[in-house]
Amino acid sequence: MTTISPEALTDLLFRLADDELLVGHRNSEWTGVAPIIEEDIAFSSMAQDEMGHAQAYYTILHEQLGQDDPDKLAFLRNPDDFRSALLAEMKRADWAHALMRQFLYDTAEHIRVEAYREHPFEPLAQVARKISGEEKYHLMHARMWVTKLGNATDESRQKLQDALDTLWPYALGLFEQPQHEQPAPFDENTLRQQWLDFVCPLLQSASLRPAAEENDGQWTSTVAAKTGRYGKPSDDRLDLLNAMQQVYRIDPEAEW
Repeated sequence: MTTISPEALTDLLFRLADDELLVGHRNSEWTGVAPIIEEDIAFSSMAQDEMGHAQAYYTILHEQLGQDDPDKLAFLRNPDDFRSALLAEMKRADWAHALMRQFLYDTAEHIRVEAYREHPFEPLAQVARKISGEEKYHLMHARMWVTKLGNATDESRQKLQDALDTLWPYALGLFEQPQHEQPAPFDENTLRQQWLDFVCPLLQSASLRPAAEENDGQWTSTVAAKTGRYGKPSDDRLDLLNAMQQVYRIDPEAEW
């Protein structure tokens, strides 16, 4: 079995958990305000799923790697301790932006979770196998709407294209190089290439143009990634955590 250091596992699990927690919170912001009631329910359900996945990853950190309990990891850590990607943190914009973010995020999650089903760290592999079914439905939802609207009217296609152009560099940032490298085939470069080869044909089938070029069946992005997992937290992360953590921080010992 491949040996992975506790430091590498800790960094990886914080990246996974923090992404899920923050994108789940962003999805929950559509509750009550989505364009149609079905999407109000869908985004609320996906938000609940993502937060459940975050709790599963935080639980591994607590039980296997000696970190604090999940609630404290979510609600008491400082913004600069989070390892979330910029795509997960970005504040709510319009509906095209929300759909495209979900599509780019969940195609990446699909690639990642399928790979981690065989991860040498068995607790992570078990969680990946458990949540893969939920991620499948998230992907089906995103793919259906992007394909439908991309192939509908000039207006709907242009709104999705504008959102794609804005979000594409941030989606690449989901695969930012970690502080502690994972072994192949779980390293970020491999997962990023698998994602590009998976997502670009899907976007083309929706009459959309990714910022990427194909050569002999392999896709290469033509723009650089926008990264931000490490270092100074973004303003969007600061605002999100302030809203998400404020009630818990009033009395961390309260029982609800």
